[in-house]
Amino acid sequence: MRIPFLILTPVSIFLGFSTSLTTTEQISYFDFFLVLSGALFAHISVNTLNEYHDYRSGLDAITAKTPFSGGSGALVENPRASEAVLFLAIISLIATIAVGIYFTYKLGIRIFPLGVEGVLIIITYTKWLNRYPFLCLVAPGIGFGPLMVIGTHVVLVGEYSMQVIWTSLVPFFLASNLLLLNQYPDIEADKCVGRRHFPIAYGVNNSTILYGVFVLAASGVIVIGIYTGVLPSLSVIGLIPTGLSIVIFFGASKYAKSSQKLFPYLGMNVATTILTPLLLSFSIIFG
Repeated sequence: MRIPFLILTPVSIFLGFSTSLTTTEQISYFDFFLVLSGALFAHISVNTLNEYHDYRSGLDAITAKTPFSGGSGALVENPRASEAVLFLAIISLIATIAVGIYFTYKLGIRIFPLGVEGVLIIITYTKWLNRYPFLCLVAPGIGFGPLMVIGTHVVLVGEYSMQVIWTSLVPFFLASNLLLLNQYPDIEADKCVGRRHFPIAYGVNNSTILYGVFVLAASGVIVIGIYTGVLPSLSVIGLIPTGLSIVIFFGASKYAKSSQKLFPYLGMNVATTILTPLLLSFSIIFG
């Protein structure tokens, strides 16, 4: 399930929760628990499907395992568990869909497109989206950004808002960046099984430039949001982790082809991806 990585899901859900508090005081905490559960099941499903397919394709056997890439390697050590992992992926997906059906019944068609898009990403990410550079690039961002953040807000409030749509762009850019850099150590192994994500298709230099563009875009969303009044002035604290992003950019530029030296920067990237939306959430609640 890659449990340490699941922390990104409650962070995204909390951001959607924070924008809902500025819109309504009638928060259903039962619905909040359900949407958090559905999102966690979705994350578990995509992680376990990824583990299963990477084992079946032979990718797990040729990747160097790191804390940030290469999969867990658990199925290489215990192949008999592969069917159990697939079963967990399917059960988690069914649980996600069940939560989605409940909210579609309760809220109507307005939530349905977000749910369908999320299910499609889960099903297609490992086997198909990884073969298309731009789709693979934005899929994580769409999942942890607009789908989770806006979905939470709509579930709790019953309608869309400009604030939540705009705010969801921050985790969109950051989550896309998170997976982008985590692909660097796996480039050669991924090529062997037919993957064609952005670093394979366009090289690590262009990928690092794109990382920098996405950092600027995420920061720009916060700055423009404050300037236009969509976000409170306190949201400036969301820019604090940008200092780390600058360090990451130069580190990735220098050590993109040296996995061991890249590790500290991958860790910083995880921290940035979690801290920025978390600080943004608190600024929206208390600003």
